[in-house]
Amino acid sequence: MTQLDVRPRAGDTVSGVAEGDVRGKGLGKGSVGLVGSAVIGISTVAPVYCLTSTLGSTAGEVGLQMPAIFLAGFLPMLLVAFAYRELNKAMPDCGTSFTWTVKAFGPRIGWMCGWGLVIATIIVLSNLAGVATSYFWLLAGEITNSASIAALDDNKLVHITTCLTLIAVATAISYRGMTATKGVQYALVGLQLVVLAIFVAMAFQKASVGTFDTGLDFSWSWMNPFAVESMAAFTAGLSLSIFMYWGWDACLATNEETTGSTKTPGRASLIAMIVLVGSYLATGIAAQMAVGAGGEGLGLANEETSGNVFAALAGPVMGPVLGILLFVAVLASAAASLQTTFIPVARTVLAMSTYEALPPSYAKVHPRFKTPGRATVMAGVATGVFYTVMTLVSENVLTDTIFALGLMICFYYSLTAFACAWYFRAELRRSTRDLFFKGVFPILGGLLLAAVFFKTLYDAWDPSYGSGSTLPGLDVGNVFVIGVGLLALGLVIMFVTERRSPAFFRGEVLTKSTPSLVVED
Repeated sequence: MTQLDVRPRAGDTVSGVAEGDVRGKGLGKGSVGLVGSAVIGISTVAPVYCLTSTLGSTAGEVGLQMPAIFLAGFLPMLLVAFAYRELNKAMPDCGTSFTWTVKAFGPRIGWMCGWGLVIATIIVLSNLAGVATSYFWLLAGEITNSASIAALDDNKLVHITTCLTLIAVATAISYRGMTATKGVQYALVGLQLVVLAIFVAMAFQKASVGTFDTGLDFSWSWMNPFAVESMAAFTAGLSLSIFMYWGWDACLATNEETTGSTKTPGRASLIAMIVLVGSYLATGIAAQMAVGAGGEGLGLANEETSGNVFAALAGPVMGPVLGILLFVAVLASAAASLQTTFIPVARTVLAMSTYEALPPSYAKVHPRFKTPGRATVMAGVATGVFYTVMTLVSENVLTDTIFALGLMICFYYSLTAFACAWYFRAELRRSTRDLFFKGVFPILGGLLLAAVFFKTLYDAWDPSYGSGSTLPGLDVGNVFVIGVGLLALGLVIMFVTERRSPAFFRGEVLTKSTPSLVVED
């Protein structure tokens, strides 16, 4: 189909807009409100999917301090959220982290920050598709009461084929625009939160009567992060916790399509984060009280079930009938997020292409659907290739890529936080508010995430880190190989792009004085 080219045209200034004419990139302006933006943030995070994927792994790393780690992971995210809010007020641009860090630190650091966001999203999309595939077959097995149907998920050919089909469907839906499935997103997010509330209530009830031998009485010591046995365990748990909050910034990626583009996305991201931290704390405490955090029986850290906790707890906690609802909720969570997670990656690629940091073909927007069509398709293809390759080379693809994802998240979030403080450095003395919200909070959040990044990188060198699996012939953990390998790939692509698009890397296209390509409300 024909798509609208929004790259700078002859007669435009180097900023990409004709002088006195600040125009948008062709996206659907005003199609998302405050509630819709918050729903996009929650849906992209996919709380039920995150919980089933990481509850067990987190408990395995930090034991009973899991609730404390959830709070510890929330703190840097909240501090970075303030940076995003302030940057969005000044520069509402769908390129978010990429655009802001280029304006603060220059084209090369900004390009790598954009790469970090893009590759983190590809990793998440692949994991979402994998979880959705597993729960599709598990749910089919539950409904038909057939173990052989549920076991189809263990067949690599069937699993990969199903996964690629789900990715293709999600790509097609995202291609058609956000408003096409707005009602469905509301329903799926609502379903997740309602089923999660039912699970929490029933877990508390099971704990109160001591249904399971491994259950525990609540203790305030669970909220003490300093009780974690080692710094390595703390960092690993924190990396998983940070992953569980990733995605709230999708609210900001829709800023050019949101009513009140300078204020609404920031408010929506804070709403989403409050809902998330409440859900995670309630679920973590309830599950820990019901079945414990150990490695025996239904304990959360049991290696046989820790990678998919809700599959093990659905029946015992909620019963055979209501337990199916939990399977439906996980599938709905992964499916809904699979669709909305295309938003930040496609719009970042659109912005990078618009500012000549990527090939010009990705700057084209569909004239009817108002979406970055080619960028969306590219993200879908990259997701399918990445998941297929990782599944074929590693039996522990979900665990290792989630740990590697923590590296990518810390990388581009910390750069964005530092970009905020540097961009607004001349304004920090204007008021106490500016000092803290534009300087102190972003710097503190950036330092915390940078510390997690480097500590995780150091620990990940150990072959036992993450799943404990390694590639043939390498005495280095898969998490290190995946994380460093993806960053190195980004550097290679950046150098190739620089040879083809030198103007951007000479600082001639996007500078601090470049106006945002968005029509203000």
